[in-house]
Amino acid sequence: MRRFLASVLGALAMTTTVHAQEPAPEVAIVIHGGAGTILPEEMSPAREAGFREKLTEALRAGHARLEDGADALDAVVAAILILEDSPLFNAGKGAVFASDGANELDAAIMDGRSLSAGAVSGVRHVANPIELARLVMEHSPHVMLYGEGAEEFALSRGISLVPQSYFFTRHRWEELEKARDEELQQRKSTVPQSGTVGAVALDARGNLAAGTSTGGTTNKRLGRIGDSPIIGAGTYADNASCAVSGTGHGEYFIRSVVAHDIASLMRYQGLTVEEAAEKVVLEKLVERKGEGGVIALDADGNIAMPFNTPGMYRGYIDKAGQLAVKIYADE
Repeated sequence: MRRFLASVLGALAMTTTVHAQEPAPEVAIVIHGGAGTILPEEMSPAREAGFREKLTEALRAGHARLEDGADALDAVVAAILILEDSPLFNAGKGAVFASDGANELDAAIMDGRSLSAGAVSGVRHVANPIELARLVMEHSPHVMLYGEGAEEFALSRGISLVPQSYFFTRHRWEELEKARDEELQQRKSTVPQSGTVGAVALDARGNLAAGTSTGGTTNKRLGRIGDSPIIGAGTYADNASCAVSGTGHGEYFIRSVVAHDIASLMRYQGLTVEEAAEKVVLEKLVERKGEGGVIALDADGNIAMPFNTPGMYRGYIDKAGQLAVKIYADE
């Protein structure tokens, strides 16, 4: 009996030892909070600290979901919710104003496992469009819903609508007034203000996901839709290549099919995620006068964050668990 107990206890000890030595799953998350003319001399220390703090909070929220074993989709939504709820970013609460003084929001999400995708555009009363985009993906036969139809669907899925006043911030309203004045004086459209937030994630099962959310561009024409909710333009995910979320001048991202182009260069030309992202953003977009940037992540956890503007709010927690938050081009 003693020999039997000793052998059982020995086996249990060996099992415990082997389990303790199992490597932690490699997960990663990358986020952005918009690209554009972001210069240190135009940023107060307090405002810069606010951006860095909120980006860090979003990264930790998404990464915590990954560490708990959640899907990449869950991590993407968790990170973007933090950014949508902050008035600092052009998404959700901090969305810019369209030409009629209203806020119209777009969002998209994509699952790299199945290529399933959901998107909403032109919604005016949804506090967190990224959640609605996921519901479209998971609970409807469609990929994109627009405007009132999207909001009716939101109500049917238990999402409460909010009044337009929820999105009002003095900073964004002053941006609209300035844009209106410039348009009146110059008799032409102002350069769109780059905004948008996004996240891409890799979960412990090797699955990728991407999500993007935006308020569009300041003083945009009523009904204008940018690249963020368009699958393949501003948002794309495929386990066979990478997950991408873009930010910048949406019309150029749509014409160049930026997100899908990066994935295609990886699949058909064998480029790394960094090579593909840089080729599209730093060569193709620049040649076509398109401004902006992307975050991209492949199934091995490799990260790319190229942009062709003075700055881009961005950050990551890589598969080694290292956290970094950056704003300016020289970081």
